[in-house]
Amino acid sequence: MGRFNDALARPGLGAIAEIKRRSPSAGDLRPDADPAVIAAAYAAAGAAAISVLVDERFGGTWDDLRAARAATIAPLLAKGFFSTDEQLETARDAGADAALLLLRDLDDAQVAHLMRVSASLGLDTLVEAHDAEELDRGIALSAPVLGVNARDLSTFAIDRRAQLELVARIPADRIVIAESGIATRAQGAAAELAGADAVLVGSTLMRAADPGAKLRELLSRPLVKVCGLTREEDVAAAVEAGADLAGFVLVPESPRAAAAVLPVPEGMLSVAVWVGEAGDSSADLDQVHTIEDGKVRGREAALLRDGVEVARVLDLPWEGTDPKHWQTAAAAKGRVVLAGGLGPENVREAIATVRPWAVDAASSLESAPGIKDHDKVRRYVEVARS
Repeated sequence: MGRFNDALARPGLGAIAEIKRRSPSAGDLRPDADPAVIAAAYAAAGAAAISVLVDERFGGTWDDLRAARAATIAPLLAKGFFSTDEQLETARDAGADAALLLLRDLDDAQVAHLMRVSASLGLDTLVEAHDAEELDRGIALSAPVLGVNARDLSTFAIDRRAQLELVARIPADRIVIAESGIATRAQGAAAELAGADAVLVGSTLMRAADPGAKLRELLSRPLVKVCGLTREEDVAAAVEAGADLAGFVLVPESPRAAAAVLPVPEGMLSVAVWVGEAGDSSADLDQVHTIEDGKVRGREAALLRDGVEVARVLDLPWEGTDPKHWQTAAAAKGRVVLAGGLGPENVREAIATVRPWAVDAASSLESAPGIKDHDKVRRYVEVARS
């Protein structure tokens, strides 16, 4: 593997941060963008790699790639509509570490040929699919890095649900990139849980007042979950505060049981909380606690996506304590959602001790069982995200 592939294969969710002045779907994004300045900002913010549009339809040129190369040692992806050996040679000479190959515009023989040429030039490739048929072709061609674009390049419509279904189908031995339509931490997390190793983000960053700061925000962890929501006004308070996940307890015995999963905005993820086994709901994820006699729920739970465990929820015993809870959670492997007694006054210390993938609070944010104190919700999310 080359530098581009190596960077994307690292643990955790990475990002390919994109430099483009305009988009055919959105028009001008940042017409006066200086690729050298933005590339340096992306690298400082933690980008695994940087994508540079070199096509004039996006306001790009090969000089943009050269400027980015002069400004950073981060792996660079040349992004355009490439179909010839000469274009790949130009990409290499301009400083690219990888080149984009669009399955929509190339037949299998062309893709296989261009992958071989790229390898001979020392370039990695990102082979991009937009639908199931294209993805099957990319898998069959043994492309090591596969991207799934949520944007239909004919209509420019975004379909994140279809994208995530395709991402989840890609074999585990490939590097998987979710492209387009990522504007929030929760949307990035949704791609991560579906199996993406990285997200490619362009328009969201180029529209931001500070593209580097926006990238740092999208990649920051832990995610913040507000659980035990029962009312629309409480969901709105969690949204306004900046929470990433909204939890709804669908266990009638719970003092904060919800009648159903309430609607959440597109940039947030909903979580249905169960005991024993998951039922049917409209939630994006299920949180299933173990059963414990005499208790509303068992202590630990699995976070599931389409029935597959994607994280562990480490909680306190129901109405109990454990002085070693944080230390035990800190030693756990994989994605950890830390729950149990968290609130504005202690979540910062908990994050510093455990370094969890997400934090989860419910009863400590209430004015009464099932009723959220909006000021506590705001302070908890603010501290956790700081």
